[in-house]
Amino acid sequence: MSEQTTQIPDELAGQRLDQALAQMFPEYSRSRLKAWLLNGSVLVDGDVRRPRDRVDGGERVELTITAEVAVRAAPEPISLDIVFEDDALLVVNKPAGLVVHPGAGNAAGTLMNGLLHHAPLLQELPRAGIIHRLDKDTSGLLVVAKTLPAHTTLVRRLADREISRQYRAVCNGVLTGGGTIDAPIARHRVDRKRMAISNNGKPAVTHYTVIERFRAHTYMRVVLDTGRTHQIRVHFAHRRHALVGDPVYGGRLALPAGASAELVATLRAFRRQALHASRLEFAHPVSDESLCLEVPPPADFDGLLLALREDAP
Repeated sequence: MSEQTTQIPDELAGQRLDQALAQMFPEYSRSRLKAWLLNGSVLVDGDVRRPRDRVDGGERVELTITAEVAVRAAPEPISLDIVFEDDALLVVNKPAGLVVHPGAGNAAGTLMNGLLHHAPLLQELPRAGIIHRLDKDTSGLLVVAKTLPAHTTLVRRLADREISRQYRAVCNGVLTGGGTIDAPIARHRVDRKRMAISNNGKPAVTHYTVIERFRAHTYMRVVLDTGRTHQIRVHFAHRRHALVGDPVYGGRLALPAGASAELVATLRAFRRQALHASRLEFAHPVSDESLCLEVPPPADFDGLLLALREDAP
C-alpha cells in the first residue's frame, strides 16, 4: 500500500473530479482512477466524492493505492529468455509453441504462469503486465510492464503507435518488391477462431520489404502500424502469399519445381507460421531513454532459410 497527497490546481476548477485526477495522475489510467474513486481509495478534503462532482481548485486529494490481485493464474517455474529487465519493465524472447495467456485448453504452462513465478507482483497488474500478444507459434520479443504507472504509459504508447515492432517472415511465392497492405480485419463470420479481411473490420496496416528471394518463397522484414489478431498472417494470406507453415491460413504447400529431397523434407516438417518478432524500439516509460532490442530468429527458422538458400540457383 502507498499513499499520495496533493492539491487540485486552481486551473482545473470547474472540471469533473475524474477528469481532474486524470490530469493530475497521468501515470494511472482513467478507468483505474475512477475505480479507486468508487471504492473510496480517493478522498477529497477527507471525504469520498463522485467521479462527476465538480472541483473548485485547492482541494486536498489523498490517493491510497492498495495492491489487488488482477490476475488469477498459478505461478510456474518456466524457463524465460529475458533480454532486458529493470524495475519498470522486462522484455522476453518467447519461443514458438509457448502460449502467452491461460485460456481454454491452456490453463497452465503459459508465458503468464512463468512471469508470475519470476516476478510475483505482476499478479497486481492487468494481464500480468503483458502489453501485447504473440500467437502461440510465433517466436520473438514481448514487452511486460512491472509497475502500474509503467503499464499505463506503455499501453498508451502502443495505442499511439509509439512502440515500433519489426518481424521477420517467410511467405509462399516470390514478391517483386516491398509495399503496404491496408485492409481491415474482423473475426471470421463462421469460424470464430479465425480472422478475415472485412470492410466492417478494424483498420489494419502492414508494411513489408524484401530481404531475400528464393525460387518459390520470399524472406521479408515486416513492420506493423496496428496490432490486430493474426494481422500479418491474414494480410499475406489475403494477398495469396500465406506464410510458410501457417496451419490456419497457409493452404497448400508451395514446392519449387525440382526441389531437392532436403528442401521438401524441411518444408513439410515446418509446422508453424514462419514468423518471428525480431525487433522492438520504444522509449522507456520512466526515463524516456530510447530502447532498441533485437533477437535473431530461432534454430528452426534459420534451418528453413538455409534449406531455401541451398535450393536457390
